[in-house]
Amino acid sequence: MTRQMHLAAFMNAGPMGTTGWRHPDADPGFMTPGYYRKIARILESACFDLAFIPDALSMPRSLGNSFRPAVEWGSGTPRLDPMTVLGVMAGVTEHLGLAATISTGYHEPYNLARTLGTFDYMTDGRAGWNIVTSFQDAEAQNFGQPRLPPRDERYARAEEVLEATTQLWDSWDDNVIFQNKESGHFGDPDRVRSVDYTGQYVSTQGPLSVPRPPQGYPLLIQAGASPRGRDFAARWADVIFSSAESLKSAAAFYADIKNRARAHGRDPEQIRILTAATVVVGRTDEDAMARHVAFADLVHPLAGLSRLAYHVNVDLTKYDLDGPLPTLDEVGVQGHYEEVVEFARRENLSVREIGRWYGARTEGNMIGSPASIADNMELWMKEGASDGFMVQATHLPAAFEDFASFVVPELQRRGLHRTEYTGRTARETLGLARPARDEWKNRVAPGRKGNVG
Repeated sequence: MTRQMHLAAFMNAGPMGTTGWRHPDADPGFMTPGYYRKIARILESACFDLAFIPDALSMPRSLGNSFRPAVEWGSGTPRLDPMTVLGVMAGVTEHLGLAATISTGYHEPYNLARTLGTFDYMTDGRAGWNIVTSFQDAEAQNFGQPRLPPRDERYARAEEVLEATTQLWDSWDDNVIFQNKESGHFGDPDRVRSVDYTGQYVSTQGPLSVPRPPQGYPLLIQAGASPRGRDFAARWADVIFSSAESLKSAAAFYADIKNRARAHGRDPEQIRILTAATVVVGRTDEDAMARHVAFADLVHPLAGLSRLAYHVNVDLTKYDLDGPLPTLDEVGVQGHYEEVVEFARRENLSVREIGRWYGARTEGNMIGSPASIADNMELWMKEGASDGFMVQATHLPAAFEDFASFVVPELQRRGLHRTEYTGRTARETLGLARPARDEWKNRVAPGRKGNVG
């Protein structure tokens, strides 16, 4: 039996990248609800598992310590609130999973548990949370801090946030409310409990004001690439997004995550690893490459560097733009940095050339005819590099329309992608089990026992 792939759609609540908005076919209406409704319908018609919206809590200031490049080039701004945008998309879909990035650094467990638990109910079990620790000093400065805490401290707080948030979801047993109108009893208080969580960084009393969500826990998503991030993801995440410059590095990441999950007592088959793939499809391979070249020609090097500086949280203007990229000791998004280093060293690129490439990079080398792209995706699956793909659009909504119209039918013809939904919730669509109450106890870091009253 052919193993079917899972597909997530990467899309901004705003313009795509630094160049996507310049594409002749790009819809400029990213501030309107109709824009997101159209994308949602396209993705559900193609039987995507979920739509995913990244987020950050600031306008980027990494390039030149100024927000001017972000505005001038459209790098990381505007960014609408992803939960509101996903609510619009939920209204025109029935099966599509809907995931938002929310930072553990600047949200409290009670707010997280309540918002995501409510959204899981309002979508009949389709909510997902992409867990991030934030990666820009500009975010810290919007919340009273001069800069981000060190990576280890950010992950230490994230551990506590996950422990507390999952305990809040578990503060209600399933099926507590029975609404007996004759007796006047609404629910069973013996099946609801306080949390009384007290950690170094967060604390909460509970119980949550929202009963246990339809999925038990909304879908937990992570994209950690550093050693600490990989370990965190292997313990907590149901879906892991990866970014790789080559099949070899993607396969190494895949094996490492599955091995880490196994070492923590988790079933590796209960984790889905989706590799980033920027797809450019054409009638033929030559047509697709011509489309890619035309798109890349729209990239200004400083626009690409603005995007890269935003991702790595380093001001790249302090280096020689015509020299090689120096080694950076601490970066924001480790996965993006490693991908850049791998490609730049192989191609011997200067910082300026990296900016031009990064502004139109196509992760996964997914440029070609529908058959060529399907061949490539199938190869990554067979070589143990992926359970599916996070499809990144160069421009919206036309790039998703092209993928749905040309690539998806080819994948379906090969038996690699579903022709209809069979699951009800996001977890069921992804083939993942619903967590039992108190599942959080199996996911805390070794040496930690969590904290429950």
